[in-house]
Amino acid sequence: EVQLVESGGGLVQAGGSLRLSCAASGFTFSDYAIGWFRQAPGKEREGVICISNSDGSSYVADSVKGRFTISSDNAKNTVYLQMNSLKPEDTAVYYCAADPSVERLWAHFGSWGQGTQVTVSS
Repeated sequence: EVQLVESGGGLVQAGGSLRLSCAASGFTFSDYAIGWFRQAPGKEREGVICISNSDGSSYVADSVKGRFTISSDNAKNTVYLQMNSLKPEDTAVYYCAADPSVERLWAHFGSWGQGTQVTVSS
């Protein structure tokens, strides 16, 4: 059973940084794509950034390019989302997700964590 557990959310001021972690289990981490999505109040869930652990291909939302980066630690089965230069519009619940295909994952198919709240104050 795929399990994804996010951590690291919290309250941060605009311009600050935050790092989210997602601990994965129940699947072969190096064979999967894994990524981050977010959902703000009253808005649809949107993809933030995804990466394929098998071939390195990735998708990144235009709104976070140059500010957010994703990294994977295959030894720890953990993926990280480093968020810099945070803006109030980045406020959302952030979800970790995984699927064998990065294309399917970016299309919102796959297994999901419970989410972690990120709040950016102005």
